[in-house]
Amino acid sequence: MRNELVRALLDVDALEYGEFNLASGRKSNYYFNIKKAITDPRVLSIISKKVIENIPTLLCHVDAIAGVEIGGVPIATAVSLDTGIPLIIVRKKSKGYGIGDSFIGDVEGKRIVLVEDVTTTGSSVIKGIEKIRDNCGIVDTVITVADRDEGARHNLGILGVKLIMLVKHSDLRGE
Repeated sequence: MRNELVRALLDVDALEYGEFNLASGRKSNYYFNIKKAITDPRVLSIISKKVIENIPTLLCHVDAIAGVEIGGVPIATAVSLDTGIPLIIVRKKSKGYGIGDSFIGDVEGKRIVLVEDVTTTGSSVIKGIEKIRDNCGIVDTVITVADRDEGARHNLGILGVKLIMLVKHSDLRGE
């Protein structure tokens, strides 16, 4: 299945080379453009299956699948549809109108698996985890499509959260 995912990501050119500024503030000569993958129904389906493959032992202990906007939302939605597990969308910022929620979906008392498109240092998912925990939700696992191996595993580990990565840069380079 990993080879199928790697092939699918390469087919949609989800790995790009050049000069890039990352969300973490770092500069890089490569970029995981997983948004190309999550907008392709075939590749999104493969990603969903791979995420589900990595949580079978957790399924009886998972109340919801969450994604931080924007990259994690299509993945979490696909996994929710494929498993029947409720979806939570974690907003990066609370809305300034309506009820002003930080979430779409119920967090309180729920055991939540958080999914993400790409992790570098883990800062985006850490903010999501903190919001969920501040609202009495439980997160101990993050599944990312692609990890840059630049500290996310360590930083999440400090919070007692396990990082499961589906691919890393060397997988797509053929190493």
